[in-house]
Amino acid sequence: MKVTNVNEPEIIMVKIVLIGPESTGKSTLAAQLATHYKVNWVGEFAREYIEKLERPYIESDLLEIAKGQIELEEQALRNNQSVVFFDTNLIVLKVWSLNAYKKCDDLILNGIDERHYDLYFLCGIDTPWEFDEQREHPHMRAHFYEVYKNELMEMNADFVELAGNETERLEKTIQILDEYM
Repeated sequence: MKVTNVNEPEIIMVKIVLIGPESTGKSTLAAQLATHYKVNWVGEFAREYIEKLERPYIESDLLEIAKGQIELEEQALRNNQSVVFFDTNLIVLKVWSLNAYKKCDDLILNGIDERHYDLYFLCGIDTPWEFDEQREHPHMRAHFYEVYKNELMEMNADFVELAGNETERLEKTIQILDEYM
């Protein structure tokens, strides 16, 4: 995406998504990359949304989460950074919706089609599972890894599979990004 402001040079913005099953280090890696490149990163709106609920989430909550995620992304894109890291995107909501409700709202599906990202890092399941009240599927990480991989392949998205410990993932990602950008 090219961003131009009056009296400022054109900025080429690279949009990077970290994606994968629960508890695979996406948030940690996003924060590390943002620190390394001295930029902000976009977190997972679902986490803050669900924390505020005083009930279990329901299908209609997914639309509110999608809208909130899109707004967080749009806010970040207005900051005119050279690179933006996204801890998640609407693909996660699609997968979540199809798993929980066997269907996905058009707002989410259309949002996936309309939003472009330059590169995805698919985080592998070789990291230890960490309990979190919002995590639901410790026994299904291999399944969801394949679901995300298939989604990316069907989209013809540029993606890199990440494995290894936290340090190895960070070093590999920085090496790839330095070459990419």
